[in-house]
Amino acid sequence: MPHLKRPVLLTRLGLLAERATRAFWPLWSMCFVILAPLMFGWQDRLTLEAFWGLSVLAVLGICSALVWGVRRFTWPSESDAVARLDASLPGRPIAAVRDTQAIGTGDAASEAVWQAHVARMRRASENARAVQPDLRVSDRDPYGLRFTALLFFVCALMFGSVLRVGSVSEIAQGGTQTLATGPVWEGWVTPPAYTGRPTLYLNDIPPGPLRVPAGSEITLRLYGEVGALTVDETVSGRTTDIAPASDPEQRFVVTQSGRLAISGERGAAWDVTAQADAAPSVSFNGEIDSDAMGELQQPFAAMDDYGVETGFVTIALDLDAVDRRYGLAVDPDPIDPLVIDLPMPFSGDRADFEEVLIENLSEHPLANLPVTMTLTVTDAAGQDGSSETVPMTLPGRRFFQPVARAVIEQRRDLMWSHDNGRRIAQVLRAISYTPEDLFTNQTTYLRLRQIVRNLESYNTEGLTEDQELELTTALWELAIQLEEGTLADARERLRRAQERLEEAMRNGASDEEIAELMNELREATRDYMQMLADQMEPGESGTDQPDMAQNSQEMSQDQLQAMMDRIEELMQEGRMAEAQALMEQLNQMLENMRITQGEGQGDGPRTPGQQSMQDLADTLREQQELSDDAFRDLQEQGQQGQQGQEGQQQGQGQQQGQGQQQGQGQQQGQGNEPGNQQGQGQAQNDQGQGGQGSESLAQRQQALRDELNRQRGQLPGLPGDAGDRAAQQLDRAEGAMDGAEQALRDGDLGRAIDQQAEALDALRGGMQALGEALAQNEQQEPGQGQAQGETNGQVQPSRRDPLGRQLGNSGQFGSDENMLQGEDTYRRAEELLDELRRRSGEQNRPQVERDYLNRLLDRF
Repeated sequence: MPHLKRPVLLTRLGLLAERATRAFWPLWSMCFVILAPLMFGWQDRLTLEAFWGLSVLAVLGICSALVWGVRRFTWPSESDAVARLDASLPGRPIAAVRDTQAIGTGDAASEAVWQAHVARMRRASENARAVQPDLRVSDRDPYGLRFTALLFFVCALMFGSVLRVGSVSEIAQGGTQTLATGPVWEGWVTPPAYTGRPTLYLNDIPPGPLRVPAGSEITLRLYGEVGALTVDETVSGRTTDIAPASDPEQRFVVTQSGRLAISGERGAAWDVTAQADAAPSVSFNGEIDSDAMGELQQPFAAMDDYGVETGFVTIALDLDAVDRRYGLAVDPDPIDPLVIDLPMPFSGDRADFEEVLIENLSEHPLANLPVTMTLTVTDAAGQDGSSETVPMTLPGRRFFQPVARAVIEQRRDLMWSHDNGRRIAQVLRAISYTPEDLFTNQTTYLRLRQIVRNLESYNTEGLTEDQELELTTALWELAIQLEEGTLADARERLRRAQERLEEAMRNGASDEEIAELMNELREATRDYMQMLADQMEPGESGTDQPDMAQNSQEMSQDQLQAMMDRIEELMQEGRMAEAQALMEQLNQMLENMRITQGEGQGDGPRTPGQQSMQDLADTLREQQELSDDAFRDLQEQGQQGQQGQEGQQQGQGQQQGQGQQQGQGQQQGQGNEPGNQQGQGQAQNDQGQGGQGSESLAQRQQALRDELNRQRGQLPGLPGDAGDRAAQQLDRAEGAMDGAEQALRDGDLGRAIDQQAEALDALRGGMQALGEALAQNEQQEPGQGQAQGETNGQVQPSRRDPLGRQLGNSGQFGSDENMLQGEDTYRRAEELLDELRRRSGEQNRPQVERDYLNRLLDRF
């Protein structure tokens, strides 16, 4: 079978390699172990006796390994190769072809079957392929000695030299290491690793000037007879532990400029200049920036000749710049400077770079306080470089909700000094005196009361660091809950939509993906704005910071929608840079957005219900001012009040007076001691106006009662439970005003303040019920709008249907606009109804949205 010659030959060669490997692996392992130290030059350092002793052991080891291998090695024959090849084939066809018929000879049928079998086996043998040898010897070397020997040899190849093996013959011949060519030398200059410069081979550098970085290590090796070559150097600056000038191997570090010379035959000399490592430098690269969430961004630039290794910023309290008033009037507890690592580039050159420090330090005691900021960087040589110290106010998170701002201020005072503990407890009690007016839910009120109780308990024995951490953490979480409230879910959804759209801008998205992401952004923006609007109280301007009104910018819903449409258009056109810039602008607007009153609510003519709400709001404000004046007179009578601080009370608004003055008066009505009231009054109010006579206050109270009586007579007829509750609350307010007037005429200021607090509570309840009644009345207007439209023939511009369209001239819902383009309008209408049903069934949607969807389904 000629087709088997090549597979058999290759299989035989594989058997030869397999048996040689298994028999002689100790031999080549022993050779590797012997060659490795010779390539490292160990023989040049050993004594002659040690060299010959180790040489004898090496020869014995090689001989033993050779004998062991020869005894175990057998030359593979052709039959061994055929048997190995035949065993790799199914059915062993080669052996079958060589077999002879044992029975049935002479029978034609039997012989025909046998010939067919042989032919089939011959065809099967044509698929024979050479068998790969098994070169594994792990069963004979369980400890991996062969790998250890190979590792030694590879290290010798990398770090040694094969030429050094030749010195063995010289030692064997004359026992000396003198080179026939005379004395030679080698030298290397290794700069510090952080410089990134390569090692210099002195033999390739001509004598003359040589510039190397300071700290470079010079290694010299002198070959030949000892003393034939000597080293003379002044670059190391060594004065002690100096090796002999003729030492065959010398190492020293360049610390100064000087001379390096190798004296003797074939010597050389260099004038070495040590290049000093310059100190790094760092500087501020722009003004500090921050967002509403308190995340600061401080750009900086750093430089170094070889690269900056690390850096940090030190933020320390600037005590001289602090406005030492209120809780900051006392001396502060020690506040350690804040040290933050500076961000470094992950890749690229650190010799000259620009980065931005991004941190959120809103919870740190230094947040929103004057500080000094200093940048410091360090290079690999351990040298430091610092920037100029810049004074600034450390940014922190901004709180817009009044109670949350008050809680954060008390948290700041607690971290400022433990001596503020008693004052903070009094302020927080005053804040939480009327929870139904200031807290959106009972949970936040109960959390504040628990914090107050813990603080008062800790004040008796003195605050510890752990207790301060517990209280400040609880106050921060409470302020976040008060600030965000139900806005948290809507804001998170809006943030996710913005991040997904920005990711699409960076990676490139199809038109379908862009349209889907834009729809998600529109829905999230609508929900977020609805949440903001729901949190507004009647009469609010829509912002919690009136001092920023002159820098504010108004944007209508149509303008916001146009901006998002423009972003989508730019993305579809592939102008991602412009879309990204416009998206950044939209993010900033949404982050700082506060919902203002809609068109027609402030400038246009008011309905009777709106006018009644405005009149009641004015009455509520005047009643609050009257209660403040009565409380000041009560303080002056008790001679425990404080004089005002530059007319601060004249500039305080309705919310501060409500949280501070009314709370104290109501506590007195509940039986608290006068001393406690006056102490809290001192903590909360620093008034600058003198008291007023009880008769003057009584006259003002009478005028307010008469005004309320007039307003009750002009209230529009509002059916339903909400209208009845509004009337009852206003009736209770009028009765409380009458009681306050009588108490003022009798000179009983404590009872008068108590009655005034009840009147304020009733007025708020009346306004809330009136607002609910007006809302219910507006929902019933569609059924009444037809008659009104027929008589007036004019539509109120502020009225819209549930889809946001203007009402028709007849007052009915609908529009002349073609809302459904295309021929298959019925199919489209069915799809819209299915989508409404699906969304109304999603439990994670806000309740106000689900109610709106249910109203649409009920009607359509």
